[in-house]
Amino acid sequence: MDNLILIILVTISPGVWSGDWRVIVEDECALKGTSVVIKCEYDYPSAHIVISTSWSKALYVDGNWKQFLLSQIPSPPNHFQYVGNRWSDCKLKINDVQPSDEGAYFFNFVTTFNRWRSKTFASLSVKELTAVVQPSTVTEGDVVRLTCVSGCPTPVSIVWFRDGQRVPNPVFQAGREDAGRYHCAVLGQETARSASVALSVQYAPRKVKLSMSPSVVKGSSVTFTCSSDAVPPVTQRGYSLYKDGHFISSGQNHTISDVQPSHGGLYLCQAWNDISWRGIARINSTEVHLDVQYRPENLSVSMDPPHVVEGSSVNLSCSCAANPAADNYTWYRASGSGSSFSPLIQVGSGQVLSLPSVEASHTGVYVCQARNPLGQNNSTEVLLALKEKDHGSRSFPILAGFGVLVFVTLLLLLLLFWLKQRTRAEKKVHTSYEDEVTYSTVTFKPRNPGPPHHTNSSRVAPDSRFKGGENDNSVIYSSVAKSS
Repeated sequence: MDNLILIILVTISPGVWSGDWRVIVEDECALKGTSVVIKCEYDYPSAHIVISTSWSKALYVDGNWKQFLLSQIPSPPNHFQYVGNRWSDCKLKINDVQPSDEGAYFFNFVTTFNRWRSKTFASLSVKELTAVVQPSTVTEGDVVRLTCVSGCPTPVSIVWFRDGQRVPNPVFQAGREDAGRYHCAVLGQETARSASVALSVQYAPRKVKLSMSPSVVKGSSVTFTCSSDAVPPVTQRGYSLYKDGHFISSGQNHTISDVQPSHGGLYLCQAWNDISWRGIARINSTEVHLDVQYRPENLSVSMDPPHVVEGSSVNLSCSCAANPAADNYTWYRASGSGSSFSPLIQVGSGQVLSLPSVEASHTGVYVCQARNPLGQNNSTEVLLALKEKDHGSRSFPILAGFGVLVFVTLLLLLLLFWLKQRTRAEKKVHTSYEDEVTYSTVTFKPRNPGPPHHTNSSRVAPDSRFKGGENDNSVIYSSVAKSS
């Protein structure tokens, strides 16, 4: 029975047909990380039955090449797998090929009557995928091409990944989000991958941010810090700080050591790195408002009306500068006069102190105190004094009467002066006339003298010769102009 089985096995074995000892192997090229099968066929003479097979690898040890069974070479489990049979097929599969697997492989088999070691060997070369990104540095918007170089003559299907995410197209227009590390792999055997290659996408600053404390107390310090996302990164000279549209300083940081209310306003940071985006090279952050807080200051008190009489009303108003605004006003008064005043006493609250009917007891020095959460401050002193009611009404008639008296006096003096001047002028004219006229007497005899009148000369008036009548034609008065 055993002989029958042996005859059958011998009959179906390839050696029966050929009768030659031989091993035929093929060289292979494998990509690192893939699995490879080294093709192998063997034959042997008839009447032999194969009872064992094995593969060995030539290793260079102590200056000589020696063959070592694969079972003697340290390797992961199932790294080497015999996938042939015991009559003709002697293929060897190597999983997760590594560069250390490169070398010469020999097939060995043992029959019932002999053993055989292949005279030739299968050479295994191990290559790696090489990822090429062209160009490796681009400006946002440029075209990028991905190329995977195998090194083995057998073509393989390739897939691409960026930072672990599948890339659908090996040719694309680069955006800032495309920056990262790329690698290619064999489709279906993604563990067989290339080393990663970086793609740098340069772009103008984005996410420009200005950091600062939005609320500070007067006299404290505040630091402004600019930041951005940009490739290449923004340098110190690429940052600028602006307040209300006016340039403040360059650099990533700016510190104000003694903050004053005038420092309050809208601040923004501007960043640039010589890369433009849609024609814009300088990118602004959002505006940040700096709020400078301080206790009340520059307090002042106004009085309406400024002059007060007894019984009238008056309003005292308190104003100040403060941030936050003053939320509490308190009024104090000190009564007295001269340099002697009583201590201040509280007389009211609120921004306006109203006195509807002023009395003598209301007079004195008033002070306003303003307060906010940061502190308090006092105003300067304001004096409230009363004026007599009729003082003003009596003064006006007196002043008016005095003015009329002065006016009349001046008018009379002018009139007298004019009259005196006129009299002097008339007198001067009369005197001048008398000096210029000379009177002379001329006697004329009548052509027919009549008899003398027998009258009583004693009865004739002494000045009858000056009267008109028949007898006055003997005397003629003439005026003679005196030549000068």
